[in-house]
Amino acid sequence: MEKVRVLLVDDHALFRSGVKALLSRQEGIEVVGEAADGLEGVKRAKQLRPHVVLLDLHMPGLSGHDTLKLLLEEMPEVQVVMLTVSEDAEDLMESLKAGARGYLLKNIETEHLVDSIRRAARGEPVMSPQMTGKLLQGIQGLARGEAPACTSEREKLSPREREILVLLARGASNKEIGRVLNLAESTVKIHVQHILRKLNLSSRVQAAVYAVEQGLVPKQ
Repeated sequence: MEKVRVLLVDDHALFRSGVKALLSRQEGIEVVGEAADGLEGVKRAKQLRPHVVLLDLHMPGLSGHDTLKLLLEEMPEVQVVMLTVSEDAEDLMESLKAGARGYLLKNIETEHLVDSIRRAARGEPVMSPQMTGKLLQGIQGLARGEAPACTSEREKLSPREREILVLLARGASNKEIGRVLNLAESTVKIHVQHILRKLNLSSRVQAAVYAVEQGLVPKQ
């Protein structure tokens, strides 16, 4: 049988090395590559065509959730499993709604991680036992008709996206925004695209007008 091809996307080199060493000893699993951030992860995934991507949630630059969305837009066949320290219920629900095949905590036992990778490669959902209760609570909340965490267009934006929107509204270019926020220009470009999509806007000018109307920047 073909080995399960795994790509590791995590900004901590030591953690990646440890997971790679662990998985290299497992029969039927091959770590085909690593990436230190979301943009590199998407690029490497397109090159290497892994079966499973183990993706960190909180990384500098492009967030884990945005990386997840880009991965599935480019390669809907890939199985993305979040591997994170976050036990936050909102992180869990947002990951699953965005299309993650699973949600695992980094304190996971070796046997559970290996089994989860194999199951995810078969298209089965996987999750750390500590998170199943929080998933149930989230589902029950939706069933009771409770409002989701993002109740307005503005609240759909991440803190980083709101920062970029403010700078954009002040007339800053992608390059200038990247310099201010210490981000690559390509990363800023992707964030701007996400902002426009989330707010259902078609141009930077519309985004600037929106930011002024919402009181994010003062009117001139």
